[in-house]
Amino acid sequence: MKTQLMTTALTLSLVASAAWAEVPENVIDRLGKDLTPMGAEKAGTAAGVDAWTGKPVDGSDLLKGYDGGALPNPFAADKPLYTITPSNAGDYGAVLTDGQKALLATYPDTYKLNVFQSRRACTYPDFVYKAAKRNAAVGKNTDGGNGISEAIMSSPFPIPSTGLEIVWNHNLRYRGERVARDFNYSAPTANGSYTLTDTRDEIVFPYSDPQNARAEDLNNISIYFVAYTSAPARRAGGVVLVHETLNMAKEGRKAWTYSPGTRRVRRAPNIAYDNPVTNGDGLATSDQYDGYNGAPDRYDWTVVGKQEKLSQQNNYNSVQTPYSELLTPRHPNQDVMRYELRRQWVVEGNLKGGARHIYAKRVLRMDEDSNQISGGEMYDGRGELWRIQEIGQAPDYRPDAQVCWTTGGEFTMDLLAGRYLGLAMKSGRPANFVTGLERLTPDYYTPANVRRLGR
Repeated sequence: MKTQLMTTALTLSLVASAAWAEVPENVIDRLGKDLTPMGAEKAGTAAGVDAWTGKPVDGSDLLKGYDGGALPNPFAADKPLYTITPSNAGDYGAVLTDGQKALLATYPDTYKLNVFQSRRACTYPDFVYKAAKRNAAVGKNTDGGNGISEAIMSSPFPIPSTGLEIVWNHNLRYRGERVARDFNYSAPTANGSYTLTDTRDEIVFPYSDPQNARAEDLNNISIYFVAYTSAPARRAGGVVLVHETLNMAKEGRKAWTYSPGTRRVRRAPNIAYDNPVTNGDGLATSDQYDGYNGAPDRYDWTVVGKQEKLSQQNNYNSVQTPYSELLTPRHPNQDVMRYELRRQWVVEGNLKGGARHIYAKRVLRMDEDSNQISGGEMYDGRGELWRIQEIGQAPDYRPDAQVCWTTGGEFTMDLLAGRYLGLAMKSGRPANFVTGLERLTPDYYTPANVRRLGR
């Protein structure tokens, strides 16, 4: 316990240091020792956070006869340690987020949290670990925090010292070099009726391409992204194309859309910031997708600190649950959600003077093992809690897909509307495709190809 407290104190002392200060060599040397290669604390806690061992999930038996569908649950034998409901929430206030407390109070008859053992199974390939250690020494913010220099492959700041660096760690975390995903969106009505939107996205991460040695090699593009919709009929044929830039001060995000109604490709500068997320029924903003995405320049980001809170982890069961059971009124079915106690980096973004956004404040919670945002709270101009995000994650333990990423979906609960939005849901859909994607080159991500995909 004493070691853990000292580690936390040292980490938080770094947070208080001057912005973008160089990380001392003796601190970098902690990576792979008392810190994981990604910068998380290895030690467990008395409250129930397990220690990180570095052992990946052993899927050798689970994958025998595997057909490419939803990954089998490696922790299927686990039973809940306890369940939090409105009647006992006061006993667990220290581990509940403000958003979870609000949901328990707003939906006392249906919202609960089944809490399981904290299985910290996120691991990455060795070349990602090597890149993370290099990044700790050379990674820098540039142009007022709107760009990244020198870092490559992994989160640029394994030992962060500012809130802005934590946001960049999420945006540039390792997710492989190429991926294609089939998934669904849905925005159930207050009574629980819903329509599924079928979507496929195909993504290339030049930042994670082993051929690139530093951020300056990327021609200022960190992500190529295309998504196209095949159902329902009224949305079928719609396509979104995005070139995400690495230094947003030099050039902002470039985006295009194809509409089957007009059969035209148009520039789409509105796919950013607080414009409504595509196919989201007005229940989330564009920059909420994936927890947070895009330029961080409209907020002043500060570090709240590291906190031990509950979040959706190892949520394999939810992707095996039919939508007819998963998509319940007001919020998704909490019976199939798995929560674990985890350490999280917590950052607060307050809207800058003169900047425009429908959220005056947002709190983002980032899992320390994966650098993925696992939840957050969004506040309106009156300072009232408006929307709450919960994002499940789990390791993909296939030998050719060693990543931790969204599993089970991203959910935004709107307290004012009494509704929620489910994004990136994969119930009944195949696991992510990570091989056989050599066709995904920069030439694929052009407005001309967007027109072909729409047709």
